[in-house]
Amino acid sequence: MTTQEQTSAPGVGDDTRGWGPPYLKDREGRDTQESAYFLAANRGKKSVAIDISRSEGQAVLRKLAAQCDVLLENYKAGDLQRYGLGYEDLKALNPGLIYCSITGFGQTGPMRAVAGYDFIIQGIGGLMSITGERDDLPGGGPQKVGVAVADITTGMYATVAILAALAHRTQTGAGQYIDMALLDVQVAMIANMNMNYLVSGNVPRRQGNAHANIVPYQVFNAADGQMVLAVGNDSQFAKFCAAAGCELAQDVRFRKNADRVRNRAVLVPLLDEVLHTRTVEQWVALLEPLGVPVGPINNLAQVFEHPQVLSRGMRVDLPHPLSGSVPSVANPIKMSASPVRHELAPPMLGQHTLEVLRARLGLSEDELEQLRASGVIQEAL
Repeated sequence: MTTQEQTSAPGVGDDTRGWGPPYLKDREGRDTQESAYFLAANRGKKSVAIDISRSEGQAVLRKLAAQCDVLLENYKAGDLQRYGLGYEDLKALNPGLIYCSITGFGQTGPMRAVAGYDFIIQGIGGLMSITGERDDLPGGGPQKVGVAVADITTGMYATVAILAALAHRTQTGAGQYIDMALLDVQVAMIANMNMNYLVSGNVPRRQGNAHANIVPYQVFNAADGQMVLAVGNDSQFAKFCAAAGCELAQDVRFRKNADRVRNRAVLVPLLDEVLHTRTVEQWVALLEPLGVPVGPINNLAQVFEHPQVLSRGMRVDLPHPLSGSVPSVANPIKMSASPVRHELAPPMLGQHTLEVLRARLGLSEDELEQLRASGVIQEAL
């Protein structure tokens, strides 16, 4: 499957190519035009740069779509229809085509034409209302998640939808249209907090690093730094208290999770006192063997040096024409019969245009040269 660079300005490419610094360094240590942001999302793809504002470019794309299993697009609602590249246009050429559109607000509704970035969606969709420190504490107020979680999760949902559509096509022979909206996904992914509201009628409030329904399940200060203690059940709480040498699990106010949630304001300061008596490393060494979930709060340098991350092969380095190699984060899926292969570095703009059009459409060198000379297609810069 190839990817077309989405831009109204030929020669520019995907907006994220310019979302830097940092940029990948070339062999001489100079900045390239390949942003780290773009590299994060485009491994394993081929870049075909086609000017779809031109009738010749539209014709090339229709020929490609006629052979494709899946077309995934992220233009604003209705944009591709203006170029004769909407679902109904391409379905006529390829009835088995699975055509997935991802937009901020979907193809229907009063906001269908509104542009939507992840940050906006996190605000409108309620995520920021439950993310961040409590208003009554220092630093209180709404916060976005540290990565574009609505974008990422919408991509994951889109993958699930495409796989379901492929399974449906295997049974029926028919393709279909998939309408994915960042806002829909953002609302859906709030999960248990949605249900807390729908069941109780009470609007959830920010809890900082605490959990609305489980106690203790938050960040605590140890003797030398911060750590996460995530006690998921009463048995784990009893094990923690026994290991810590305290009798809190025997207190009627704290025996059951529901009691601990109701008495959170009393319990948490008592736990703070206990957890200050050991270092993070000491708590991890004490509690991990007992099955009590606990861990440090690592920065990314510590993450990529972590023995478990190293043993799982979560960093891969791939050949790149400008830098020699580019670091990347491995696909986390581990499959026994068909393991994921990491072969292609994120592509330069138009890097595979000629390769794909030769192989997929059988265009001659004269045809390719004519398209290139007229600016309809572009090679890597």
